[in-house]
Amino acid sequence: MLLLQALLCLLILPSHAEEVAATEDLAPTLVPPPKGTCAGWMAGIPGHPGHNGTPGRDGRDGTPGEKGEKGDPGLLGPKGETGDAGMTGAEGPRGFPGIPGRKGEPGEAAYVYRSAFSVGLETRVTVPNVPIRFTKIFYNQQNHYDGSTGKFYCNIPGLYYFSYHITVYMKDVKVSLFKKDKAMLFTYDQYQEKNVDQASGSVLLHLEVGDQVWLQVYGDGDHNGVYADNVNDSIFTGFLLYHDTN
Repeated sequence: MLLLQALLCLLILPSHAEEVAATEDLAPTLVPPPKGTCAGWMAGIPGHPGHNGTPGRDGRDGTPGEKGEKGDPGLLGPKGETGDAGMTGAEGPRGFPGIPGRKGEPGEAAYVYRSAFSVGLETRVTVPNVPIRFTKIFYNQQNHYDGSTGKFYCNIPGLYYFSYHITVYMKDVKVSLFKKDKAMLFTYDQYQEKNVDQASGSVLLHLEVGDQVWLQVYGDGDHNGVYADNVNDSIFTGFLLYHDTN
């Protein structure tokens, strides 16, 4: 009788071991005997683990989370290349006048070139064809006029103005203004008997350093009626207008 029960138990064990092997992720521990088995039952050898199943499908997207806090600024990137110049825009409206600036420092005064003379005749002229010596000095601060010769000597190159006013008495007058031994201007006045007359002339001349300018009676002795006394003057004047800049 005992032998028959042992054989029945052996027949039952293989089918129960197959059920245990088919179960996934079971620990390799001894399986308790099923209920209702016979006495003296013994567990079989654990079966091999089964193969992993195929991966499942992706799940649905979750709901967006709350907005995170602003992060710290990143590092400054390298300087980019200079771009092409854009088109000139339209001129804007005129702005308001600015506040006047401070007064500047006084500059150096420009050098002033001076050359002038004004002289008069003290006695009657009797000698023609020589420079008339005007010895009454009204102005000759630069000493560019020489009373001993009656000539003006140019010391500053530039443009000069010359004029003369001659008292005519007792004879006709013919006078000329000379520059470098060349007559530049002529004046003639015919004397009216028992009367005092006036002859005058003026001219602009460009002079170089060393040029000389003077007045003289030309012609014969019949035209030297240039006159001066205590109440009548004959005057010769000249002055620099513009000095040369080069």
